[in-house]
Amino acid sequence: MRARLIFSVAAGLFLAAFARDRADLWIDFTVLPPLALETSTEVRARDGTLLRAYTVADGRWRLATDSGSVDPAYVTMLVDYEDGRFYSHPGVDPLSLIRAAGQAAWNGRVVSGGSTLTMQVARLLEDSGTGQMTGKLRQMRVALALERRLTKDQILGLYLHLAPFGGNLEGVRAASFAYFGKEPRRLTPAEAALLVAIPQAPESRRPDRSLAAAHAARDRVLARATRDGILDADEARAALTEPVPAARKAFPLFAPHLADRLTAAAPAKHLHMTTLDAVLQASLEQLATQTVSASGERLQVAIVAADHKTGELLASVGSAGYQADARQGFVDMAVALRSPGSTLKPLIYGLAFSEGLAHPETLLEDRPTSFNGYAPQNFDKTWHGTIRAREALQQSLNLPVVALLDALGPARLLVALDRAGATAVVPGDQPGLATALGGLGISLTDMVQIYAAIARGGVSLPLTAELDGARSEGQRLMTPAAAWQVGDVLAGLPPPPGAPQNRLAYKTGTSYGHRDAWAIGFDGRHVIGIWLGRADGTPVPGAFGADLAAPVLFQAFGRLKPALDPRPPAPADTLLVANAALPQPLRHFRPRGAALDAPADAPAVTFPPDGAEVELLAGALKVKVQGGTAPFTWLANGAPVVTGLSSREALLDVPGPGFVTLSVIDAEGRSARTSVRLW
Repeated sequence: MRARLIFSVAAGLFLAAFARDRADLWIDFTVLPPLALETSTEVRARDGTLLRAYTVADGRWRLATDSGSVDPAYVTMLVDYEDGRFYSHPGVDPLSLIRAAGQAAWNGRVVSGGSTLTMQVARLLEDSGTGQMTGKLRQMRVALALERRLTKDQILGLYLHLAPFGGNLEGVRAASFAYFGKEPRRLTPAEAALLVAIPQAPESRRPDRSLAAAHAARDRVLARATRDGILDADEARAALTEPVPAARKAFPLFAPHLADRLTAAAPAKHLHMTTLDAVLQASLEQLATQTVSASGERLQVAIVAADHKTGELLASVGSAGYQADARQGFVDMAVALRSPGSTLKPLIYGLAFSEGLAHPETLLEDRPTSFNGYAPQNFDKTWHGTIRAREALQQSLNLPVVALLDALGPARLLVALDRAGATAVVPGDQPGLATALGGLGISLTDMVQIYAAIARGGVSLPLTAELDGARSEGQRLMTPAAAWQVGDVLAGLPPPPGAPQNRLAYKTGTSYGHRDAWAIGFDGRHVIGIWLGRADGTPVPGAFGADLAAPVLFQAFGRLKPALDPRPPAPADTLLVANAALPQPLRHFRPRGAALDAPADAPAVTFPPDGAEVELLAGALKVKVQGGTAPFTWLANGAPVVTGLSSREALLDVPGPGFVTLSVIDAEGRSARTSVRLW
């Protein structure tokens, strides 16, 4: 008898072990559905604020979620209500199944489900039903397998991504944005309870369609949380009085044009961390809307703001509304090619100052002049005679800047634009003197980049919107002294009526036919550009940069910060003198043709020849002068290098490598000039 008992027990243990091993094999050989979830592509500000998100391929909102992005109180409430033994069961909770079966038998209907959170994840992963026994068994098998291959936190993370919240909302982050307009990082108890309740019956508890049902379900979750000690009585009373949202909110849509550009450039990238300031972006978008609201249904505006010290974009407003309306708001005017009008003039003056052709105090002629048949006029059809370069730039006169570009050569301007990283389109690919007055196509973003280079001391640094993007080295466009001089001249412009009386360095521009109104300015840290016009390129009667765009520029700076950052002091080699104290060649600008009338014994630079590329010898440049009367003075880019030189040959310490303009002045004040590239 005893032997038979021992045999029976042994046989039972064997069968149990066999069953256990077969069950283990059944679980281990479970083919799991894909666990890698497609989530919405997101574009965020530098502080992590969501600027824009895109739906996944099937049109659902499913935002990437981690444990740190969800309020812990929500997770506590979720586990308590849905699966109290989540952290202890192996994926299936026998006690819950027995309880659910007993309640169903007693009541003649299903009162509560026995599904664990892991089983719900299994169902959501496979998009399987809940009513059929075969479906339930499959969920149990997948749940047991998931528990063996994933941690509890990983399983919970899948639920936070997949939980249905009605319509095309999946996951707690998407639901929090849709119903509360915020990240789920900090939820009120009432908000957390609503997000716990909806997934149990997502379509019948959608607050935007079934407000009463959503309200009742939320209150049941709050009651359970109060009963189980998650909420105290005061918290529960306050939560019960909080209203349930009756409609869905729109997902964030800030910097939509820039977001489209970033995602198009890297379609496989799902998270774009940008350099944008979320608060500033929202504020400037509001400013853009206000700017055009009372100006007809076709006027459009674009705004670009950047930190010129780092090259980081802080805001990019492509239009006053991302929509297909009469303003064509879907067109990104921050990167559209437009005529810059007079906003290119500071660059030309900077190049002229850098190459020793002129100085802010140099006298220029504003008189009727023909350049091989091209005879520019000022906007007001008047002439100002002899005028300082400073005043010519501040008054945006046309003839003086054309004369300077004629001396520089239009190709030199295009080289500078290329070095600045700007894309300029010239009609017929043949640059002429009309480019000085806006006769080319360039974008607002590129113009801001050019002004950023001037503000940075003459060194270009490509603007970037990617926080983790590669930073390339900039190229020098002009000397530090020339860049400072341009900024000093522009800071002398009076602000528009009603604007703060500050020293913002800025320039306005109006393109031919009043198609584009511009204003771009900078201080010691930031640069902002404004464009106004029509997206289709048609004229805006009466539109002037000074009248339309300049006030918006000053308002944009006011929204950026309460006071301007001071610009840096003048570099040590800057000539801060009046016209009478300038070297003779810089006192009065002489166009290129003036050299034809020079006397036979006037000085002439015989080495290096004009336009040559010359190698520096131990950092020095060999120069020779012919004619003229000693002693000689040599200048590089307008700055004296050596004075009182009796010899006609010398080795000069000049800045390099790069472009340099050399001038030599003899004892009688006569001069000669040559421009070369050093390497």
